[in-house]
Amino acid sequence: MFEKFKKSEILILVLVIALIFTSEYFYIVLKDPQRAIFIGLWPPTILGLLIFLNLKLKK
Repeated sequence: MFEKFKKSEILILVLVIALIFTSEYFYIVLKDPQRAIFIGLWPPTILGLLIFLNLKLKK
């Protein structure tokens, strides 16, 4: 299943998942919602850049 993905894409997806869990940790455990929201906005941005770069490279 993962042979269609490049190693860099898998690394970015692992990073995005780690950031989501980090954001949840800040929100639930440390009770710091502002930092959690700040970190929670990174994964969609990173995924958007990944999609944009993949679209540009395929043309």
